[in-house]
Amino acid sequence: MTPPAAVSAAIRTDDSTTETAAPGAAAVESPEPAPVGLPGTGDDDPDERTAAELPAASAPPRGDGPTGARFTRPGGMFSSLRIRNYRYYFAGQVVSNTGTWMQRIAQDWLVLSLTGSPLAVGITTAMQFLPMLLLGLWGGVLADRLPKRRLLIATQGVMGLLAAGLAVLTVTGAATAGFVYVFALLLGLVTVVDNPTRQAFVSEMVPAKDLANAVSLNAANFQTARLVGPAVAGLLIAAVGSGWAFAVNALSFVAVIGGLLAMRASELRPIEPRPREKGQLREGLRYVKERPELLWPMVLAGFIGTFGFNFPTLLAGFAHDTFHVGAGQYGLLNTAMAVGSLAGALIAARRGAPRLRRLVGAALAFGALQVLAAFAPGYWSFAALLTVIGMFGLTFNTSVNSAVQLATDPALRGRVSGLLVLVMTGGTPLGAPVVGWVTAAYGPRVGLLACGLVSAAAAVTVGLVLARVADLKVRLDLHRGSRVVALVPRTPVRVRELATAC
Repeated sequence: MTPPAAVSAAIRTDDSTTETAAPGAAAVESPEPAPVGLPGTGDDDPDERTAAELPAASAPPRGDGPTGARFTRPGGMFSSLRIRNYRYYFAGQVVSNTGTWMQRIAQDWLVLSLTGSPLAVGITTAMQFLPMLLLGLWGGVLADRLPKRRLLIATQGVMGLLAAGLAVLTVTGAATAGFVYVFALLLGLVTVVDNPTRQAFVSEMVPAKDLANAVSLNAANFQTARLVGPAVAGLLIAAVGSGWAFAVNALSFVAVIGGLLAMRASELRPIEPRPREKGQLREGLRYVKERPELLWPMVLAGFIGTFGFNFPTLLAGFAHDTFHVGAGQYGLLNTAMAVGSLAGALIAARRGAPRLRRLVGAALAFGALQVLAAFAPGYWSFAALLTVIGMFGLTFNTSVNSAVQLATDPALRGRVSGLLVLVMTGGTPLGAPVVGWVTAAYGPRVGLLACGLVSAAAAVTVGLVLARVADLKVRLDLHRGSRVVALVPRTPVRVRELATAC
């Protein structure tokens, strides 16, 4: 288990009574170490210089955090786009994410038109996400074993071929529900490898100081596509049919693969692939288990992913049974949430590396707002609350993603990312039936209330556990100019530890 000092360094503290070093002490002190554990222990963002790149005289001593990075102020909302390789990646993802959302809408519509059964749509979704639940950890192992850029070119190419195959079957009239199930399952199998690889590859494109910004911009990219893709798909399906939406998605992968091929290999920061060895999966699990700054955020992500993000199940019930509105107003609820998510991603991009307190606070606000929305008196007040819920939900997602990546040894980043993807998305198929049963039995308001209470309780519990492990307490200070509420160590700590924590 990581010692409390390592976790206390991960939660920024404020203590005006900090003991100061004696004059001249700096002359005999070894160089100030980089923060330990989760970033956010100094200012807001790590400097792009890694431990290996620092001059020998200022290299941090052994025991520093896995990134070995120092912390500076954020570089702006779009700082990652200054990096040529990331610009190519980002541009390709804009096109591909839009195509992906088009395929999601076209796939559901195709199954519904073939079968007339909402259950068939649910089976299609389950077939696509089941591989992540069963094999998600192995995808992370492969991400650590193989060169990530080449692996992404392969996975994106296979996804493009699957979309093209489904397009041909649909346009020629040969598509059946069984074929769609098979293609959804195959896509899910590829996604098992693609998701953790994409997450881990970000750290090879951008320096440590821009990692949190790049993660947030990726989320903004995805949410923008979430707004544009379904609208374009609806128009295309109405005009020429679902098959051509699949064809457009197949072509969109050309942009991603082209961007990956156009990158300058000399400007990447590749992590040496791990050779095939026994026990690599257990090594990743043990690594997370022994580090509270990784374990407990993942526990919180598991609860939020399983119970908090079940809006497809809930929003239809609110639209149909609670507010008695049609399909257009139901779509507007999804749009309101997507707008909030996009705003949350852009706000997160302005900030630097996340702190644990920001992550826990976002989860608590997310759950509390769900509770409040459960009692919303009317449609428009509910839609407004969904926008804020989307903002805090996306803030939590980007915070936990970048926090886990920055706190992880690069050699294990693929496996840890695979575990994070598993707990955040793999739990949804488990939570959805439970939330659906509660909603069907007691109504959408009770279903949303239950989801909010579980999310908020998980945030409070994880926050208290982290504070206990880090040996922190809450301090109230009503003096003018002081922070009213702050987390401070319970026991005196060394000057160097306080320097990294503050």
